[in-house]
Amino acid sequence: MDGEPVASGAVKPVCPGVGSLKRMWVADTVRGLGIGRRMLAALEAQARELGMTMVQLETNQTLREAIHLYRSAGFREVARFSSDPYAHHWFEKRIG
Repeated sequence: MDGEPVASGAVKPVCPGVGSLKRMWVADTVRGLGIGRRMLAALEAQARELGMTMVQLETNQTLREAIHLYRSAGFREVARFSSDPYAHHWFEKRIG
């Protein structure tokens, strides 16, 4: 961990007012410490600062902890909005 990345994520504009949360990842060595939830909150704050009022994300069905995190953070599951072949769940959240 010392000097090693432990998490990443990005906000990508999709269309006016809508951002996509991309490449969220937390290292196995720090899972369970709340880093994913803090990163998700930081990405939402960044999206707000960029003028976005909605964020979307997609995830794979095997990432059960991530799916639980998104639901518990107020994301709701919606119909497919991307053609990502590895995505099985699509979520969105109003942030403004």
